[in-house]
Amino acid sequence: MKIIMVGAPGAGKGTQAKRIAEKYSIPHVSTGDIFRANLKAGTELGMKAKVFMDQGALVPDEITIGMLMDRIHEADCAGGYVLDGFPRNIPQAESLTAALSGSGEAIDYVVDVDVPDENIIERMSGRRTCPKCGASYHIRYARPQSEGICDACGTALIQRIDDAAETVKKRLDVYHEQTQPLIDYYSKAGILRSVDGTQDMEKVFTDIAAILGD
Repeated sequence: MKIIMVGAPGAGKGTQAKRIAEKYSIPHVSTGDIFRANLKAGTELGMKAKVFMDQGALVPDEITIGMLMDRIHEADCAGGYVLDGFPRNIPQAESLTAALSGSGEAIDYVVDVDVPDENIIERMSGRRTCPKCGASYHIRYARPQSEGICDACGTALIQRIDDAAETVKKRLDVYHEQTQPLIDYYSKAGILRSVDGTQDMEKVFTDIAAILGD
């Protein structure tokens, strides 16, 4: 079972991808993990990617696709995999489709964890983090016992820059511009399945499992 997870930042697709991987005993494959593995192993593609990364430039899609194809053809992916974080735009999706087709393969399901922008902004901008021990809280859903203070170590909580409302809005703008078109792309391909990501995390996973087959 070959699956791609899509959804806006903060929609919870990463969490659901890990649960899918666990339930169906297939690898959770993220581009971040692939880059780190190739850099650590000093592969040819990893070294090519490093040149761009050291310059602060985007790694060309053909290098990313090459590393991805190497990863999904490893033995542990024989029964399928869950892709998280790739593709991010139409050119990447088209390149991936072509690369898979060249190997006689295809994606089975694209699961869209659908959450409205206002919900994501509330979720992410409400996060608070302890700069000392790393514990995380939420001003609405997971409050500390004492407002603004970490339960674990008593340190004053902070809001990360990435969680500030303005930053979240900018990330959502980028998502809608670049990644949202993937919804139409995979819908036309007949493999898109959407779930309501505003539900309880357990219910979201139950809905996904019903799509994939219990």
